[in-house]
Amino acid sequence: MRGLKDKVVIITGGAAGIGKATALRFAEEGAKVVVADYADGAQTIQEIKTAGAQAIYIQADVTNPDNVKEMVNKTLEAYGRIDVLINNAGITKDSMMKKMAKEAWDAVIAVNLTGVFNCTSAVLPTMLQQNFGVVLTASSVVGLYGNLGQTNYAATKWGVIGMTKTWAKEMAKYGLRFNCVAPGFIGTEMVRKIPEQVLQEKIIIKIPAGRLGEPEEIGAIYAFLASDDAKYINGAVISVDGACTL
Repeated sequence: MRGLKDKVVIITGGAAGIGKATALRFAEEGAKVVVADYADGAQTIQEIKTAGAQAIYIQADVTNPDNVKEMVNKTLEAYGRIDVLINNAGITKDSMMKKMAKEAWDAVIAVNLTGVFNCTSAVLPTMLQQNFGVVLTASSVVGLYGNLGQTNYAATKWGVIGMTKTWAKEMAKYGLRFNCVAPGFIGTEMVRKIPEQVLQEKIIIKIPAGRLGEPEEIGAIYAFLASDDAKYINGAVISVDGACTL
């Protein structure tokens, strides 16, 4: 992609799954990668460095504003700038609404919604000073269309769309861009643990493409949206779902 070489990208939840695939893709494009995750990111960093790219791991809890500010400061100490933030960190705590505990609601809101606010707030001063920055946030087809047992998750994934569109309107004039990616059913490690019969008869059967998406396919969309090839795309929501929502 044009314009990604030597760009500095922070990827929250970058140690595994879609986050890891995205980190590897940006590294392949020549970016300097910050893997920010509460989990250990050593393996991802090693893979990036083995491929000849630059990367650092920063332990980060997106629900903690002070911790997030530290993440930003460490990135600036290492690389001097922040060009891209990918708000990828997210959790699920599913149950039907009639059984959903307040604790499950609060936990998902804290990571998936407030965490996006915390991270974006923390990088904004740097991006505004640079007159350049791209913030990409993980939404979901669940945020667009809802899903059984995911009241909390759907609320967060719809919420980040509203935040993204608002930020695009507020800050496009300063050279900043904000977009969302809404994945469908992606073959992460968590999804692959679902019994094969359930996958085939309950999930894949609903996908016109006839398969799960791959984490690398989401990473590729993030790379495109961060690149100069997408410099006139702002405030958009890009669904990557194998047509499962048509």
